[in-house]
Amino acid sequence: MPYAVKELFPTLQGEGAQAGRAAVFCRFAGCNLWSGREADRAEATCRFCDTDFVGTDGEGGGKFPDAETLAAAIEACWGEERAYRYVVFTGGEPLLQLDEELIEAMHGRGFEIAIETNGTTRPPSGIDWICVSPKAGANWSLRRGDELKLVFPQAGLMPEAVEEILKPASGNAFRHYFLQPMDGPDQQRNIAAAADYCRRHPRWRLSLQTHKLIGIP
Repeated sequence: MPYAVKELFPTLQGEGAQAGRAAVFCRFAGCNLWSGREADRAEATCRFCDTDFVGTDGEGGGKFPDAETLAAAIEACWGEERAYRYVVFTGGEPLLQLDEELIEAMHGRGFEIAIETNGTTRPPSGIDWICVSPKAGANWSLRRGDELKLVFPQAGLMPEAVEEILKPASGNAFRHYFLQPMDGPDQQRNIAAAADYCRRHPRWRLSLQTHKLIGIP
C-alpha cells in the first residue's frame, strides 16, 4: 500500500521510557481525532495537539508507493551504523497506515519498531514497543502495551480515571506509566502539578519533552 509521510528525520527520542535513545522518526500524515487544521480544532476530539501532521511537505516527507521504498528511506536516514537500529512511527495517528508489510520490511533491515498511538486502533502484529497516549472523549481500545503516556491535565481523563479503567482485574496492563505535562501557556504550572502528582503517586513517572528543551527535532 502507499504511505503518506509528513516528515522523516534522525533524532533522539525525547519522551518517556526511551528518552535519549537514537531513533529515526517517521511521522505519518493524518489523524482520526483531529484534521490538523486550526479551523477544526475547536470541534476536534483532541484539541491540544502541538504537532503538524498535515500533508507530506516536511523534512524527508513524501508519498511512498510501497513498504520497501519507505523502509529503504528510513534505513538511509539512520545511516551506516548496523547496531541498535530504532524507528518510531508516529503521527498524527500511525496505525492508520502502519501495516505488517512495513513492519516486516523494517525488521528485515534490523530495526526495532516503536509506535506512538492514541490507542483507538488495533495494531498489527510484530511491533516491538507500543506507547499509548489516550485522549479524553476518544474510543480508547488499546489497553495493553509497553508504555502509557498521559498528557496532563486532561479534563475527563485524569490519572485516577486511567487507573480505574486499567485495574488488574480487567486484564489490561502497561509496563510504564508517564505523565506528560501539557504544552502551552500553562506549561510550567502543568509541570509542577504533574511532578507533585508523581511524587504522591509513585506508579506514575514524569516525562518531559527533552527534545524541545535541548533544541532538536
